[in-house]
Amino acid sequence: MKNILIIDDEEKLRHLLARIIKSEGFDVFEAPDLKSGFKKLETNDIDVVLCDVKLPDGNGVDFLQKIKPAFPLTEVILLTAFGKISDGVQAMKNGAFDYIVKGDDNDKIIPLLYKALEKVQLQKKVKQLEKRISDKYSFDGIIGKSKGLEQVIDLAKKVSKTDSTVLLTGETGTGKEVFAQAIHENSNRAGKSFVALNCSTFSKEILESELFGHKQGAFTGAMKDKKGFIEEANGGTLFLDEIGEMPLELQAKLLRVLETNEYIQIGDTTPRKSNFRLIAATNRDLKTESDEHRFRSDLYFRLNIFEIKIPPLRERVKDIAPLTYYFAEKFSSRGNKKTLTIDPDFLHKLETYHWPGNVRELRNVIERSVILVNDDVLTQDVLPYEIQHQVGNINKTLSAFSMQSVEKLHIQKVLNYTKGNKAEAARLLEIGVATLYRKLDEYNIQ
Repeated sequence: MKNILIIDDEEKLRHLLARIIKSEGFDVFEAPDLKSGFKKLETNDIDVVLCDVKLPDGNGVDFLQKIKPAFPLTEVILLTAFGKISDGVQAMKNGAFDYIVKGDDNDKIIPLLYKALEKVQLQKKVKQLEKRISDKYSFDGIIGKSKGLEQVIDLAKKVSKTDSTVLLTGETGTGKEVFAQAIHENSNRAGKSFVALNCSTFSKEILESELFGHKQGAFTGAMKDKKGFIEEANGGTLFLDEIGEMPLELQAKLLRVLETNEYIQIGDTTPRKSNFRLIAATNRDLKTESDEHRFRSDLYFRLNIFEIKIPPLRERVKDIAPLTYYFAEKFSSRGNKKTLTIDPDFLHKLETYHWPGNVRELRNVIERSVILVNDDVLTQDVLPYEIQHQVGNINKTLSAFSMQSVEKLHIQKVLNYTKGNKAEAARLLEIGVATLYRKLDEYNIQ
């Protein structure tokens, strides 16, 4: 039921308006002055206020400035006397939805109310969506109870209150973008754009166009002007994932943007301004990359203002159980299955596996298991072969593996799975094809 409040000191007119509005099935509240009207607003969920401009204890136009900050989802329609149209115009400038002339425009009240209510409903839906996004990307929504994760969350909470550049480091699949979103949603830029770009996905030319934008005719195929991610992020946050894959030439251009807040579109000569917060992420050791001249040292120092290292899942064993229960509930609900029970042996296998793909791999494993299970209990027989049979051996010798060895082994397994199809392997590994070829050369994989 929609709630309408009428504030007018003319009792007969107020009652007449109430009868008209009630005939549409709305609930109507009445008040003879601003003071009692405000009390009605405080004690009831009012959608639309019909308020007279001239009242015994004040001016309805001025009253707008008190209502709107306190009740931003409530719309106000001003009632003006004939010949006082200027009051209505001023009211709309101050935030009123509209105005009507008392007595003469009674037939316009209901259509105007419906329009105001449409706006109220739209605003409420937007607020609900914003809340869902905020809840999804709140720090409370990050699942886990390990000490390592708690330390990372504490650092992320502290830096979210600043406007500092953040560098998120950690292996693929550890949740760097989740943390980037949480930092943004808990910053003073929340509500503004969060724009994410993976630097390993594109060639140098396309990445430059995506980042800086281009003018029509700047190159073959540039059929119209295109905004870049830097422009889209103005006022908000730009998240550059896998920044270690960015070509050196583009690193120099990005550094200039960070130092001046200015950029130039491809095919243009006029500098443009963009005020954004940068959050970058990488699974590389940028210090080593910088020392070996594969990453610009000046950009590294500019990015490394506040580094947050997200530990791999194998170092956060206490997080595996809550993540497993969360994903099992999520995928069983999506598949219209009963709530699943998790067998202790199933969980033990997960907790002793080394998880080269981290949380992303765990998520995929649970989704697969939920699909395969025939009853309402997740048992170890629905787990992939490598988790069922390689856990013990690899765990015993894990300390002898370097990260490079584990990554090499994982790439080889994926290539075997795809029968040598590198494009498919790159898709499964969630890296660019160019990045895969570089790793094949680096690890001497034939």
